[in-house]
Amino acid sequence: MHASGLTDLVGREEELDLMLRRWSKAKSGDGQVVLLSGEAGIGKSRLTAALLERLATEPHTRLRYFCSPQHTDSVLYPLISQLERAARLAHDDTAQAKLDKLDTLLAQSSTPREDVVLFAEMLSLPNDGRHPTLELAPQQRRQRTLEALRSQIEALAERSPVLMVFEDVHWADPTSLELFELIVERASSFPLLAIVTFRPEFVPPWVSRPQVTLISLNRLPRRLSAEMIAHVTGGKVLPQEIADQITNRTDGVPLFIEELTKAVVESGLLVECGDRYLVTGPVTRLAIPTSLQASLLARLDHLAPARDVAQIAAALGRQFSHKLISAVAPMPRKQLDDALAQLVCAELIFRRGTPPDAEYTFKHALVQDAAYGTLLRSRRQQLHARIAAALEDQFPEVVVTQPALLARHCAEAGLAEKAVAYWLKAGRQAMARSAMTEAVAQLRKGLDVLTGLPDGPRRRQQELDLQLALRPALAFTKGLSAPDVGETIARARALAEQLDRPEYLVRLSFGQWAFHLGRSEHKLALSLAEQIEKIAEARNDVGTQLRGRRANGMTRLHLGEFVAARALLDQCHGLADAHRGIGAGLAEDPYATMLAYLAVTLAHLGYIDQSRLRLEEALTETRRLRHAQTLAVVLIFANWTGWITRSPEVGRYAEELLAISTEHLLPFHFGWATAFHGASLTALGQAHEGLTLLTQGLEALRATGTVMNSSIVLMWLAKAYAIVGQPSNGLNCLAEAAQIIETTDERCYEAELHRLRGDLVNATGDPSAAERSYHQALAVAKLQTAKLLELQASLSLARLWCKQNRRGEARDLLAPIYGWFTEGFDAHDLKEAKLLLQELHA
Repeated sequence: MHASGLTDLVGREEELDLMLRRWSKAKSGDGQVVLLSGEAGIGKSRLTAALLERLATEPHTRLRYFCSPQHTDSVLYPLISQLERAARLAHDDTAQAKLDKLDTLLAQSSTPREDVVLFAEMLSLPNDGRHPTLELAPQQRRQRTLEALRSQIEALAERSPVLMVFEDVHWADPTSLELFELIVERASSFPLLAIVTFRPEFVPPWVSRPQVTLISLNRLPRRLSAEMIAHVTGGKVLPQEIADQITNRTDGVPLFIEELTKAVVESGLLVECGDRYLVTGPVTRLAIPTSLQASLLARLDHLAPARDVAQIAAALGRQFSHKLISAVAPMPRKQLDDALAQLVCAELIFRRGTPPDAEYTFKHALVQDAAYGTLLRSRRQQLHARIAAALEDQFPEVVVTQPALLARHCAEAGLAEKAVAYWLKAGRQAMARSAMTEAVAQLRKGLDVLTGLPDGPRRRQQELDLQLALRPALAFTKGLSAPDVGETIARARALAEQLDRPEYLVRLSFGQWAFHLGRSEHKLALSLAEQIEKIAEARNDVGTQLRGRRANGMTRLHLGEFVAARALLDQCHGLADAHRGIGAGLAEDPYATMLAYLAVTLAHLGYIDQSRLRLEEALTETRRLRHAQTLAVVLIFANWTGWITRSPEVGRYAEELLAISTEHLLPFHFGWATAFHGASLTALGQAHEGLTLLTQGLEALRATGTVMNSSIVLMWLAKAYAIVGQPSNGLNCLAEAAQIIETTDERCYEAELHRLRGDLVNATGDPSAAERSYHQALAVAKLQTAKLLELQASLSLARLWCKQNRRGEARDLLAPIYGWFTEGFDAHDLKEAKLLLQELHA
C-alpha cells in the first residue's frame, strides 16, 4: 500500500494556489492572513503541510503554533510550547542551561534585554541576575509580554519573510487569541503570511480586515473521493463494491477516506494481485467500518500490542515526549520503542527527533480521541493516576509551569482533592500573569471538582481558598460590581463563618461593603461598615475599628450626610501607620483614598482651603507610594473635588487620570477619565466633543457594572445638551439621574440635580419651574449642610431674580450664604457671588 502522507492533495489545488499567491504578496512586505476553516478531518492540516512542503526551498522563517483541547485555559500555551521547541529546551536541562539556550535563540532576533526577561518569565525560568528586574504591575506585565511576542515576530520578519501557522485556533486560550489580534492588526506592515486553521464553530473576529482571506474547505465530491482512494492504495484498484462502500460511508471527508481505505486494506479482506486488490471471500456490510472512529479502531486493533501504547499516548495528550511515555508505560524500553515505531509506520502518530529525545504528535485529534475512547473507565483512571505521579516525581518543571495539566490528570484519575489544589495553583498563576479569563475558568473547574468531595472542614477550606481567588478575577473580567462578584464574596464569607476563621471575616465584610458601594446599595454598605466597627470594638482591634470608621464615613458621603462623613473621616486623619496595617491585600492604599474622600466631603461643606490641603496630602502620599491604582483612585476624587469647586485644575487631573488608566489598563478608572475629560471640554465651551466623551465614559463605566456616581455623569451630559441647544435631551438625562438617586439613596448630588434642572427649564422659557427647582436645590443643600452647593443654588436663583428685577430678594438671598464663608475666596463660585453682590449693592 502506498504511504499517502499528509502532503498528498486531492481537490485542494485551487486553495493551495490561492495560499501561494498570498505568500507572494506577503514576501513583498504586504503581510497577509489566511483563515482556513473546515470540519474535523476535512484536510486543513493536509493543506497546510502541502504549503510548507512547497515553500521548503524558499528562504523564510517558519513558526508553528499548536493549540490543544487540554490547554484551552492555559495562558499562551501554543506560544510557550513553540518557544520551548525553538530553544531546544530539554527536560533534564538545568535552569541556567535553559536560560543560556533561551538567550542564544533570542539573540538571533536581537531581542531587547527587557523582553528576554519577559520570555524567561513565560517559561517560569528564574532570573539569575543576568538580566534587569522589571517592576511591573500584573496587567502591565501581561501587556508588555504580548507586545514583546509581537515585536519578536516583527524582528524575525526584518531578516526574512515569516510563515506562521496557528493550528486549531478553536482551542486557543484567550490570551493567545488576544496576541493574534495584535499580530493581525500589524500584519500588513511587514512580510508575514499567517495561516490560521479552525473548525466552523469558531467565529474569527478578523474576517473583515483587508489583509485577511477566508478559505472554507468543503467535502470532496465522489470523483475526487475515488481519486483519493487511489492515492492511498498507491494506484492499485479496489473491487468496485468496496470502493463504492468507502465512498458512500466517508461522505467526502478526506481523513475518513484515508483511514477507512487503510483499514480495509489492512483487514485481511483483500489480497494484492498485480495492479489491483482482490477480495478473499464474501464482503458483508459489517466487515467495513461505518464511521471514522470505527475505521481508526479497526486499524488500532490490527496493531495489537501497539494499541496499548496508543491508549497510553492518548491519555497523555495530542503531543507527548518519549521520556514521559517511558515513565508511564509499564513495559520494557524495547517493547515500547517497537510499538511507537509501529504507530509511526502506520502514520497514526508522527515523530520529531530520535528516542530518547523524541517528541510525538497524533496525526489528528480524531485519532487521539479514537484511541482514548477505547479505554474503560477504570483503566483511564489508572493511567491518569500514573501520569500525575510520573509528572510529580520526574518532571518537577511541569508541576511548576503547568499546574492545569496536573489538575486535569488528577481529576480524570479521581484524585479530586489534589485536582482542586492544582486548579487553585493554576488560577493563581494565571492571575499573576493578569490572564483573568483563564483564571476564572481554572478556578471554576476547581469548584466543579470540589462538588464530588464529602462536606467537611477540609473541603470548606479548599472552597474558601478558591472563592477568595475567584473574586478579584471575576471583578476584572465582569466588573467590580457584577452579581457574580457579590455571590462569590457572600459565599466566601459564609464559609469563613462556618470555619470560624475570623482573620477572613473583616476582609470579606470589607469586600462586601465595597461591592455594595459600587452598586450604590448604600444602606447595605452602611450596615456592613457599622458591623466592621462593632466586630473591632468587641475584639479591641484598633486597626479594624479604624477601617470600619473609614468605610462608614465614605458611605455617608455618598448618602449626602456630609457632617457625619467629615466627623468619621477626621478621626482617621493623621493615622497613616494604623491604616498601613489594615491595607494588606487591598487594591489601593486605604489612607490615601481616605484623604481623597475627606477632601470631597470638606468641599461640599464649604471648607475649600481645607479640602485643597487634604487633596494635596492625598496626592503627595500617593506619589510617594508609587502605586498606580491608588493614584488613579485619588485622581478620580481630585477631579470630583475640582468639579465641585469649579477648579481650573480639573483639566490637568483628567489628562493625568486618562494617561495612567490607559497605561495600566484600568477599565473602571478609564471610564471615569473619559467622563471627566468630556466634562472638562464642555466647561471650556467644546460641548459637542464633550458629549461624545461623556457618552463613551458612561458606557465604559456601566460595562464594569458600576452604578455608583453614574448620576453625576448624567448631570454633565444634561449640561452639555443644554449648551448645544438640546435642553429636552438634557432633561431626560436629569430624569434618569433622579431615578438613580431615588433608587439608591445616593444623595450627594441631589442639590446639584435640582439646580441643573432649574437651568434647563429656564432655558426652555419656564422661569417659574426654574425657580421651583432652585428652591428645591436650596432646601436639599441646607438639609445636608452643603454650604458650597447652597451657594451655587443661591447664585442661580439670584441671577434669575435679577432678570425679573427682584434685586432686593436676590441680595437678601445671596449675602448670608456668602457671608458664612471664611476661606476659599479665590474659588470660582465665591468670586462670582462677590461680583454679583457688588452689582446688587450698587
